[in-house]
Amino acid sequence: MWICPTTASRAKIVHSLSRGPKSSTHCIRNMSIDLSLERIRKLQAHLPTYTRPTCHITGTNGKGSVSAFLSSIFRTAAPTAQFKVGRFNSPHLISVNDSITLNDVPVPMDLYASAHARVVQANTDRGIGASNFELLTCTALNIFETVGAEVVVLEVGMGGRLDATNVIPDNTVLASAMTAVDLDHQAFLGGTVTAIAREKAAIARPGRPFILGRQSHCEVELAVRDVIGPAGAELLMAPNVDKREWDESLDGPRPSVDQVPPPPTPVEVKLPCFEDPIRALLPLQGGHQLANLGVALGIISAIRIRKSVDLPWIDRLTPENIAQGVRDTQWPGRLSWHSLPGVAPLVLVDGAHNVASARTLSAYIESLSHGIRPLTLTYLLGLSSSPPKTPEQTLEPLLSLSADIAVAALPFSPPEGMPWVRDEPREALLAAVDKLAPHAIIWSGVDDEGSQDPIMQLRSALEWAASRQAEKGGLIVVAGSLYLVADFYRLLAKLGRRGGSRAGGRRHSFIDRSVLMIERQ
Repeated sequence: MWICPTTASRAKIVHSLSRGPKSSTHCIRNMSIDLSLERIRKLQAHLPTYTRPTCHITGTNGKGSVSAFLSSIFRTAAPTAQFKVGRFNSPHLISVNDSITLNDVPVPMDLYASAHARVVQANTDRGIGASNFELLTCTALNIFETVGAEVVVLEVGMGGRLDATNVIPDNTVLASAMTAVDLDHQAFLGGTVTAIAREKAAIARPGRPFILGRQSHCEVELAVRDVIGPAGAELLMAPNVDKREWDESLDGPRPSVDQVPPPPTPVEVKLPCFEDPIRALLPLQGGHQLANLGVALGIISAIRIRKSVDLPWIDRLTPENIAQGVRDTQWPGRLSWHSLPGVAPLVLVDGAHNVASARTLSAYIESLSHGIRPLTLTYLLGLSSSPPKTPEQTLEPLLSLSADIAVAALPFSPPEGMPWVRDEPREALLAAVDKLAPHAIIWSGVDDEGSQDPIMQLRSALEWAASRQAEKGGLIVVAGSLYLVADFYRLLAKLGRRGGSRAGGRRHSFIDRSVLMIERQ
């Protein structure tokens, strides 16, 4: 595989996370992210060979949505109930095992624990020193191999060339794909969009299709061509997915134009593998999901046409099954709408953790306004610390909207197995708010100094937001880090079980099962 000679190959950032004396069990020093394939290749050599047919997806934003579309489509096309679709996403949302799913359900904790123990034992016995993410990646691959998953959807963690997921053998790859590329993780991947695109494109494999999604930066395609040509991959542009008129004979009764949350979007796409266009309802919210769906369907078309790996179920990827799989797709925490029993009637939740995703959320909020001015927005915001990205940069698209704005700045629960992740201090968030929206109303926080639990703070902030919404109307928006979103879902599951209701009237088995697993530990 061609290797892009960038400084990212030497990327290593050491974060000092000491918060107490050296003897404290909570004192963690010199935690680092060291991008390399050396350790995971050694580790995989001592584990069962990975052989599962795999779709490998990279990009800055949208790769999780693409993976959700794909796994839903594959499940719909399954010839039997025993058919297994594996998926690996990172970071995990609620519990570490929910990053690994079989048929869109987090793997059982006993299956996760046994696989993880095998991986850790191999790592310890050989003194390899694999990172937490490398151990998790090997655990996912080991689970998929052990259960004999018929197909796997694998999301890159960060970058591509040196990401742990890039350890999979060439002959397992059905197709590689890249969603929209933007600035993020510059300290590891390079300071320009071109450098980042080159790192991500290096997941391309010889003789395999590489699907490139729609890009907002024209230099991305040039960078991708420079990388995948020498790698021997075949570049395919993702098909365009277009909106269409609602068809009651196909889509059911026509919904209200002003419905909140908005109804699914009727879409149409022409794929090279079919004579007639596919017409479906797109349930994931936001105009950017048209491009993400295009990437997913580009992968489906490529593997149907090229058949680089023998898949006995490939002919079940029919237009009807594909359309149903699209319609059934769920991807929590990305422009998701939920009601919280006894707390807030309707909340918009989105993991807008970088500038590009914040722009997407901002555009979506604008699309809901139907020209009403001024908007009334109550934000509950939390961000992880990720230099050189600043809170001001991330929040600017949200706080620059012409609106009556109120803000609650929140922490989040430390994510399991990721001790280097830290939330931005309340003071830093409020400083950005003061600069970007100086007239914003600020939540004062909890009065009881003992109520420092992030989930309890979130609940208090939601109650404050709901009282403001009852007075002024408008939207309540929980946004920022996915770890704040995870806290929201923990609270939602707890309140939902008490109240006997579910998010938006639909049961999220993914969320429910993840929270129950945590409570049983």
